[in-house]
Amino acid sequence: MTVTAYAMVSQVRYRELKTRIALAAFIGCTAWFVAPSIWPPLWFAAVLATQALDYAVFRRFRRRPEWQPDLAYKVLCCATTVLSVVVYGGITAYLWFRGGDAGQLFAMVQCAGGLLHVSLHMHHARAVLISAVVPHATYFLGLPVFGAIVSQNWHELLIAIGCVLYMSHLVVAVRQSSSTTGALQAARDAEKAARRKAEVASAAKSDFLAVVSHEIRTPMNAVISAANLLRRTRLDSQQREHVSMLIDAGDVLMGLLNDVLDFSKIEAGKMELESAEMVVRDRLATVVRLWEPRALANGVRLKVRVAPDVPAVVRTDPLRVQQILFNLMSNAVKFTQDGQIGISVTWTDGRLTISMADTGCGIPADRLGQIFNSFEQADIGTTRRYGGTGLGLSISRKLAELMGGSLTVESVEGEGATFTLNLPVVAIETPTAVPVRPAEARASLVGRSILAADDHEVNRRILQLLLEPHGCRLTLVENGAEALEAASEQRFDAILMDMQMPVMDGLEATRRIRQEALNGATPVIALTANALDLHRAAWDAAGVHAFLTKPIDPVLLATTLAEACAVGRQEAGADAAVA
Repeated sequence: MTVTAYAMVSQVRYRELKTRIALAAFIGCTAWFVAPSIWPPLWFAAVLATQALDYAVFRRFRRRPEWQPDLAYKVLCCATTVLSVVVYGGITAYLWFRGGDAGQLFAMVQCAGGLLHVSLHMHHARAVLISAVVPHATYFLGLPVFGAIVSQNWHELLIAIGCVLYMSHLVVAVRQSSSTTGALQAARDAEKAARRKAEVASAAKSDFLAVVSHEIRTPMNAVISAANLLRRTRLDSQQREHVSMLIDAGDVLMGLLNDVLDFSKIEAGKMELESAEMVVRDRLATVVRLWEPRALANGVRLKVRVAPDVPAVVRTDPLRVQQILFNLMSNAVKFTQDGQIGISVTWTDGRLTISMADTGCGIPADRLGQIFNSFEQADIGTTRRYGGTGLGLSISRKLAELMGGSLTVESVEGEGATFTLNLPVVAIETPTAVPVRPAEARASLVGRSILAADDHEVNRRILQLLLEPHGCRLTLVENGAEALEAASEQRFDAILMDMQMPVMDGLEATRRIRQEALNGATPVIALTANALDLHRAAWDAAGVHAFLTKPIDPVLLATTLAEACAVGRQEAGADAAVA
């Protein structure tokens, strides 16, 4: 919305209306004190009347700041301004002729103040400015000249000369003020335009990342899941090696995708942290279990040492801690060709310190300050020799800082590097829950009835191959409408729901299933390639039990389903007991 010059003047006059009336009351009291008569009270009443008229005429601009007045309304505004200023400044004539020397001095000060006020606050509209300045200037210059003529005291003309000098300086000041105001307004407009442009670009980037993430995760789900299924079959050593290469390559690709998404979220300030219980030794064991084969292949030993006073369970964001440790371990394994990688954990005053030291090539002293920068690596040839995007360490430090901690490094070139993660955490004396183990998940899924909705034929086949060996009964549908129909006819122990599907999407299907009596309380698990935080928030609003992303982690899928089925059984039992 474009605010007109008249609207800007109207807003200024409205803001200062109370000040003008209060000042008029003070001037009237002073005039009455200097030269008591009926005229100061009458003058104040006239001021109130003209200010009310001014308020009424200019109110239209406050209601519609973008309105462009026609010529007649501009004339009305100028006439109202002239009348207001003539009346408001009229007290100066009374003081000049009735107040003696003190009255004349006060009259000149009041008139000079009025000129300054209207010049600084009404310069937005030139016609209104002239209408306000001319009456003040007439009083300011006319009274000394008229007084000199009437009294024949020609030295009073010196006052008029001083008034001219004052007005010349005032013109310069107003021009400078107007120029400065215009520059500030232009800067504000440029800043708003740049902000709008940045918001549009950010939204476009988010949309692009969401599409790219979905489109990459969908085929990667087929590739990685098929490789995991293939590894379960009887293979010779060469075939098993090929499958391992395929899975490793898939993990690298997913790591790169997740790094880009996390970096984008951190840049946008949209990274959200969770607070949950983390078993310290189990989390370290997970990192070692996944990276030890690769380390041993390089002739590198992994050693873990946990101080005795480290709490068994702490409250923090387990996923982000694991992400940092994975990035650090990936970095250590990548740059260590022999020797060992040592992980040590200590506990001091509510802070968990995890140090990861390797005996690799180390980092040159002149590069230590840059390795935590985005897309930075130790030297130009690092990416070519070892791979990677240079995002892992940058993301890890930013995550550590978001969690209230720090990530630092010490290194000697040729001798290795030590990364130290320091995090504030809360020690938990009695853990609230024990996670379901894979073997328990397999047993607890036997005989369970699972509904799975996915529009991609390959994804449905993958779910079938992953879940049927667990002994569960799987009902597969192609879209949300079919899922809603199936859920209205049969009771399920859990429902797997994709997000983007034809006919009816997963969110709408979930909301409608929640309204049905048969499966209204059945746990729904989102299983989707839409992995951004906004997608997670949308699923949370729909009331899902869990949020899983593709590519599918077979173990996580089984354990999550087992937990959901257990919750569903408990709720069903409670409902039956109440009934």
